[in-house]
Amino acid sequence: MPFRPCLPSLVLASLLLASSALAVAAPVAGPGVSPPAEAASAPAAGPRVWLVGPAGAALTLPEVLRQAADGDVIELMPGTYTERLTLVNRRLTIRGLRGGEPARIDGEGKPVDARALWTIQGGEVLLEDLEFRGARSTEGAGAALRLDGGRLTLRRCRLFDNEHGLVALNQPEARLVIEGGVFGLAPKVVGGLHHLLTVGRIARLEVRGVRFQQGFEGHLIKTRARENLIAYNFIHDGTRGGASLEIDIPLGGVATVVGNVIGQGADTQNPVVLSYGSEGSAWDLNRLHVAHNTFINHGWTPAWFLRVHRDKLPAGTELVAVNNLLVGGGVFEWTNEGRFEGNHHATRGALADVDTYAFELPPSSRLRGAAADLRALGLASLLPESEFHWAEGLRPLDPPPPRRTSWSPGAFQK
Repeated sequence: MPFRPCLPSLVLASLLLASSALAVAAPVAGPGVSPPAEAASAPAAGPRVWLVGPAGAALTLPEVLRQAADGDVIELMPGTYTERLTLVNRRLTIRGLRGGEPARIDGEGKPVDARALWTIQGGEVLLEDLEFRGARSTEGAGAALRLDGGRLTLRRCRLFDNEHGLVALNQPEARLVIEGGVFGLAPKVVGGLHHLLTVGRIARLEVRGVRFQQGFEGHLIKTRARENLIAYNFIHDGTRGGASLEIDIPLGGVATVVGNVIGQGADTQNPVVLSYGSEGSAWDLNRLHVAHNTFINHGWTPAWFLRVHRDKLPAGTELVAVNNLLVGGGVFEWTNEGRFEGNHHATRGALADVDTYAFELPPSSRLRGAAADLRALGLASLLPESEFHWAEGLRPLDPPPPRRTSWSPGAFQK
């Protein structure tokens, strides 16, 4: 049995409530992903919940990691955690207590030899309600999180002021899921090329309901995954953000980009907003679907909202772009060979209030209900089911697609 420190009655009551409400999912198997071998040895009685605190607490995170079994849940009390960790082939849930101050994993902006604050090597790890901040390395490429194989899921995590937010290395069977949370505040290092999210050649990336903002020189999202689902996010650099591309998918593959706000700041380093195939293709199947996104250019220079590098991609690479709303000066179909339906250009004044990030169409807009009927076009799979909900997360559409009869271009239908 794990050692449980004597706690004040209020904290102990919270722990008992958390333990009684606990539900941990079994490992998910899928194409290219196998549950770790250790899963078979998980205790039949169910996971144990460990409550730990920062340095100086009776029970610390490194001590619990040495004792916890696969399948256990580790809850972090509010405070600052400075330990650099590497989890090798573990199956664990590590989460902060919701409400109040966060559990903050802090590199304190100090360059060290380690490449990341936390490294996940294999296994299956779920991280919830944690904040990662201040990652620096002596090589200038410190990451808050580093995925080196296995499956990693982030829920409602916040990554700020890191040289790189999250880096997934080339592991062809790895999978990364990000649900909710915020990536932002890239350090302003000239020539650093610090990306908020960098994904190598992995099996699949899913990003839903996440806010990306305030990059600098690097990209907000850069992914070389074989399959990519980027849905219902707020990928918006801010009016004074200095990022390069908002989304870069340089090696092709299967990519679905649906229901996002994708905004380029006036101080961008590159006029391209969404790029696909700039490095050719590493995958046998290449397909890009771009549907119901609101693209915004805050600058005076025309943006290249979408650039597909046909000269570097295999013949027959599929491009479908439907019902996108293109706000501000820029080009979308130009040089891009593919299927385009129901896309509309608009000025900033066509949105409810650009300055307060109210990017929906006002009730009186002539564009309301002007989207193409994707069911009639055989593209019903690209109908959005949710939309981004400020400040992070998503909300289901009401009414949902089966009962909705009218659609508007862009990311918002309310």
